[in-house]
Amino acid sequence: MNYLFKLLALTISLCLANVAVSQPRAYKAPEFAKNWGKAGEHPDHIVLNFSGDPSRSAAVTWRTIVDKKEGYAEIALATPAPKFWRNAKTYKANTQTLDATDVTDAQSVANYHSVVFDNLLPDTLYAYRVGDGEIWSEWFQFKTASASPKPFSFLYVGDTQNYILELWSRLVREGYRKAPDASFIIHAGDLVNNPHHERQWEEWFVAGGWIHSMLPSLSTPGNHEYGSRNDADRETNTRSLSVQWRPQFTLPDNGPAGYEELKETAYYIDYQGTRIISLNSNILQAEQIPWLEEVLSDNPNKWTIVTYHHPLFSASDGRDNERLRTIWKPIFDKYKVDLALQGHDHSYARGRTMPVAESNVLAGLNIRDYTGTAYVVSVSGGKMYNLRPNGWEGWDAEQDRAGENTQLFQVINVSNDTLSFQAFTATGQLYDAFQLIKSGDGKPNRFVEMKDDAIAERRFANTIPYEDQLPLDIQSSLLKKYKGYSVNRVTFFDNSGDRGYTVRLVNGGTEISLTLSETGEVLKEEEASR
Repeated sequence: MNYLFKLLALTISLCLANVAVSQPRAYKAPEFAKNWGKAGEHPDHIVLNFSGDPSRSAAVTWRTIVDKKEGYAEIALATPAPKFWRNAKTYKANTQTLDATDVTDAQSVANYHSVVFDNLLPDTLYAYRVGDGEIWSEWFQFKTASASPKPFSFLYVGDTQNYILELWSRLVREGYRKAPDASFIIHAGDLVNNPHHERQWEEWFVAGGWIHSMLPSLSTPGNHEYGSRNDADRETNTRSLSVQWRPQFTLPDNGPAGYEELKETAYYIDYQGTRIISLNSNILQAEQIPWLEEVLSDNPNKWTIVTYHHPLFSASDGRDNERLRTIWKPIFDKYKVDLALQGHDHSYARGRTMPVAESNVLAGLNIRDYTGTAYVVSVSGGKMYNLRPNGWEGWDAEQDRAGENTQLFQVINVSNDTLSFQAFTATGQLYDAFQLIKSGDGKPNRFVEMKDDAIAERRFANTIPYEDQLPLDIQSSLLKKYKGYSVNRVTFFDNSGDRGYTVRLVNGGTEISLTLSETGEVLKEEEASR
């Protein structure tokens, strides 16, 4: 029955793909009103973070126009009685002005307000609101962590980056619907495409909406959180962390001492028996190692999870972060990191390394039932890449599951000796699942494959085409005319009824760019060396 279901799903996917090819549609990027995304009098970009002990504190940050020179947050125990606010405590915010008028993509000035709620009760539901004392947000609710180990779940997503409001919105909302009791969400980098772009950050905040205000975010920066601020920076090849990053997030300040560049990008929290470590894979990679060793060696928690952007074992074709793997993997192995959550590659891959243990510990065990660190690469936005053809072959790791052209979110449950991992599509289908089980007695984690109930693996070949497609008759005619060439890229255009295709043909070092009518007539031809 399961086989027949998967076969039916594959058949439907192929039918949909054929429909998409026969009825071409031109992509129309949404337009935004001129001042959409600018700060206003009402608080917006309200985001909840952990800043210290998540059982005793929480942090909230929001944005207003610069005329709002002061901000306040109120917090109270959440009760069913509507006037719970009678017991609220008021905090005055730390307010800073971000003047980004000299930053090309930002061109904005705004005040960012942040409050760290402290002396909270563990395992307790709170409600809070933010504002200036007169204009207030709605009340939001969140729950503090337990002070001792207790089962919990969280969400993890890979790159958002592109088509944020268009497509990531459905993904993060489906994630929240699938795991409404999740304790927090991990963002593994590339939250936006252009690091300083005010409108793209607005897209990110609007797409997540109140989820950002109720589900604490643990964010690690990707390469797209770094870039030049203006032409002067570009001339000197100077790349900076997003000017919005530190003002708009209030993340733990317990990273490597003496490196201001790593502040609020490399950090850790302890959550109910699990240590979660954010690493910055963009800069100062080796310089983070002494701090990482200290955080891993003095770790009282049963579980250890690391998150960072660039994968140690790349999923996508043509990528290999060899230096990062060389300097970080031995540390993960030495301290038996359980799970690594990564982004960057705009595809899905999940696998593991062999367990590292004394030979006497492994004696008599079926090594396939045990594992070293489990590694996951995932993507949540709408930009997609091809997978590496041979998986992780040659990298001393085994890839167990992969996927292309599919938006995914992950739900991770931690319960005493068991960590359960599930990946879901943006439409809520189970795509992947496994369990890690603590064995005790010095043994490595047991590994249990759980993907039998998942849908069939998705590839570019069996899903709606990601790239525009030429009708087969037009492509066949072209390749006969341009012998020895292959089709490298196709874009369908529809400009007020003027419809057709731009096509790039490649033959070794020679490239031909064509403009075709909708029926395949060559309207324009340009040749160039690659």
